[in-house]
Amino acid sequence: MSDLTVLDQILLDPATAYRSPEQVLADGRFSVGQKIEILRRWEYDAVELSVATEEGMPGQGADLLPDIIAALKELGAEIDTEHTATTKQGGLDKSSIRRKS
Repeated sequence: MSDLTVLDQILLDPATAYRSPEQVLADGRFSVGQKIEILRRWEYDAVELSVATEEGMPGQGADLLPDIIAALKELGAEIDTEHTATTKQGGLDKSSIRRKS
């Protein structure tokens, strides 16, 4: 038996629980803060996939990054582009990401 809560399990890999960031927004089980945490974890995973794809490693899910950023903005989450890491994973200027039309 697992000691992980439903939220803990989702935080480990949000993409296994949701098909889109919009599903996170619609999930009535969690508070705004919890939804932001889920989306932030998913954002990190999507950036990692984006970097892997850029380096020639195949992956899926990086194309969701604009939708994840849009969902975070919808929840009022602050996106700090001034204090990002110098690595590719953290150095992405999130303000330049546009949601697909």
